Amino acid sequence: MNVPTDPAAFTTEWLAASLGAPRGSLRDFASKAVGTGQMSKSYRLALDWDDFQGPASVIAKCPSLDAKTRAIAQTMKCYTLELGWYRELAREAQVACPRCLHLESANDDLDFVLLLEDLAPAQAGDQLAGASIKQIETALKQAARLHAPFWGNGRADAYEWLRPNENATGMIRMLLPTLYPQFRERYAPRLSPDILEMGKAFVAKLDGYLTRAPTATTVQHRDFRIDNILFAPGDERAFIVDWQTLGMGAGASDVAYLIGTSIADPAVRAREERRFVEFYARELAELGVAADADALWREYRLYAFSGFLMAVLASMNVERTERGDEMFAVMAERPAWQILALDSLSLL
Repeated sequence: MNVPTDPAAFTTEWLAASLGAPRGSLRDFASKAVGTGQMSKSYRLALDWDDFQGPASVIAKCPSLDAKTRAIAQTMKCYTLELGWYRELAREAQVACPRCLHLESANDDLDFVLLLEDLAPAQAGDQLAGASIKQIETALKQAARLHAPFWGNGRADAYEWLRPNENATGMIRMLLPTLYPQFRERYAPRLSPDILEMGKAFVAKLDGYLTRAPTATTVQHRDFRIDNILFAPGDERAFIVDWQTLGMGAGASDVAYLIGTSIADPAVRAREERRFVEFYARELAELGVAADADALWREYRLYAFSGFLMAVLASMNVERTERGDEMFAVMAERPAWQILALDSLSLL
């Protein structure tokens, strides 16, 4: 099965059929790259219809063409996870995300194309600039809507593709001690010595982090930062995108990741984070989940490491760009200050 994995391989006939439109109804289309994703590429397709009321535009998501990135995606099941989300799990969750209009993939999921609803004028948050308090609160509402339906009830256990990826865990355990010295060397001019020493201590205690069982298990996004959240004008509504890191674990991990990676000012984060965790707990309660407040705060402190870990692993395993270097530096720096302020190392 030949799956078109780039707009250059799309045709008007294929697009029309994929969107359920009559043959010959799509006159033309134009594509423009959008987003800053490293593992996949996304494009906005502007559609020129001939006497048919189809969407004015859609988002096409395709795999990376970089061989190293594709190999990492295969080991980590990145593409399988996102395709599984749109095939099966999205309809069970209450979280707002783009509607999938068409999905096509090869048997191994390495070649695929997703045609997704275009949610413009909603726009992704700016990871480098950081999030506002309003954006964090809006995103936390969606975190609760993702987590609540699966909180401690085993509902997601039926999905084999979502089960813990021992290959991924083993790879983290094997690679981090090798990758961290490289990360440290690359970012030493950019990051504080305190952060770099904290990272060294974390690597030494990695098993204590990877083997920790959550108080309650739920479906996690695992890359829950504002680059992956589309905010409608006014920031009252948010839509979650990029489901390639999906997994099972503690809901507090997504919360710590969001707050740790997305708030630019450490003083603002320190002032607001306990209130944010309480806000999230209230949202869960409204959805029928009574989370233990002490356990939630303890897991929030523990999973402050999630953002730092992602920054180290991703920065050393994807195609390197100037913006990517700065983004990963920021992604490491912000949760690192969070870890130090919360004394998270003491929990390992």
